[in-house]
Amino acid sequence: MPDVVLPVLDEAQALPGVLAAMPPGYRPIVVDNGSVDGSGELAGRLGATVVTEPRRGFGAACAAGLAAAEGEIVCFMDCDGSLGPSELVPGTGPVLADRADLVLGARRAEPGAWPAHARFANRALALELRRRSGVRLRDLGPMRAARRQDLIELDLCDRRFGWPLEMVLRASGAGWRVAEVEVGYRPRIGHSKVTGTARGTARTIGDMARVLR
Repeated sequence: MPDVVLPVLDEAQALPGVLAAMPPGYRPIVVDNGSVDGSGELAGRLGATVVTEPRRGFGAACAAGLAAAEGEIVCFMDCDGSLGPSELVPGTGPVLADRADLVLGARRAEPGAWPAHARFANRALALELRRRSGVRLRDLGPMRAARRQDLIELDLCDRRFGWPLEMVLRASGAGWRVAEVEVGYRPRIGHSKVTGTARGTARTIGDMARVLR
């Protein structure tokens, strides 16, 4: 049974829909990263496994979810309604079939779902990643899947927004087979705190630049 780590910071509006759409056999692990809107309590009432991570940071939330996971495969995805949980099935397929060690979702965005500044920054980081590591990716996307024990052994250190990039860099350095599958991407539910704002995008770029250094 794959586990799905869902980092959450005030996503009570989107949570019911995301959890209701979880594919059979995929266990949601909601990591409450300091919500004040009752997201953690709501997730528990809806049947999800809930982990509380008081240390703020996307990487901190993902690391806490990974530590709580028990499945052979662990997936990560945003819990703001921008990604459909059904996309997890094709995302985990190459890992389960031993055709890849890490699969990332390359976003096929609906109009208005992915602001131009965030899309441009993502593309620039993907090109820099290719230059440094040889890994050819179109998108450092928020949906990904890998084997739990392999992820633990990567020993990721970043606890902010550099965590997704560090995962790919370390995976490449370890000789992992990295692949992409296309996933739909739609406008998020509720207020964006990261890539939907110029300030959030700048903070993410800064964290990833630190990891590259």
